[in-house]
Amino acid sequence: MTGTLDVTSLLWIVIILSVFIPVLQRRMLQARRLQAIRNLEKRRGSRAITMIHRQEQMNFLGIPLRRYIDIEDSEQVLRAIRLTPDEMPLDIVLHTPGGLVLASEQIACALKRHPGKVTVFIPHYAMSGGTLVSLAADEIVMDPDAVLGPVDPQMGTPNGGFYPAASILKALEQPNPNREDQTLILGDIARKAIEQVYETVLCLTKDQMPEEKSRYLAQALSDGRWTHDYPISPDKAKELGLPVSHDMPSEVYELMDLYPQSAQRRPSVEYIPGPYVPPIRRPQNGKQD
Repeated sequence: MTGTLDVTSLLWIVIILSVFIPVLQRRMLQARRLQAIRNLEKRRGSRAITMIHRQEQMNFLGIPLRRYIDIEDSEQVLRAIRLTPDEMPLDIVLHTPGGLVLASEQIACALKRHPGKVTVFIPHYAMSGGTLVSLAADEIVMDPDAVLGPVDPQMGTPNGGFYPAASILKALEQPNPNREDQTLILGDIARKAIEQVYETVLCLTKDQMPEEKSRYLAQALSDGRWTHDYPISPDKAKELGLPVSHDMPSEVYELMDLYPQSAQRRPSVEYIPGPYVPPIRRPQNGKQD
């Protein structure tokens, strides 16, 4: 009887630990993130806001859950901006595949109205809606290997997929008397969506560059000349007229380390963490290089 009770007690202890240890780990990770944000703020005298979207897993089920810019994000960012004094700079650490146009526009417009300097840090990528947010910044700091992306609208289809708005309009140029009304309606919405995104990009950038350059940028990013996942490198972004630099603070990289991707059964990328010191070249034939 005593042995049964011991096994039962041990089982309950294991269950309790399996529930509380992950909670404690998340609390500790959150505390480290807040400290990393505080370190960045102290260095730059700013308010730092992170918008980092990684694939996560739902508790217990382990189902992959993809994150993107949504209305909750825009509500939180707008609240943070309201709590920031007008003269204080804003630093946005951005890592996202994109998201809802409405939420991205709200964030971008709020950043554009902030009187203090706005800097967006992109350590890896900010695609689609993330690029739209970046256009509101006074300075875009990109890692040399980081990328932006086009902001051309993607239209939902009846079968649940997405088509580029520009491709829908291109298809409608082909003569076909048997088209359904639904296709024509989708084409009308696609045209409006492209025009709206064009006007948004123009509004965000017209004060940063000559109007002709701003209009070219708005057209290039919204008219569908590239695929939606086309990587816009820092050099290409500069060529388009964007205020890009590479002065990335080390605190940003340290902060990104605290947002790990969800665990997988087998890691697809492995390496020994930590910087390496270049090897010392040995002299050959008794001579020093």
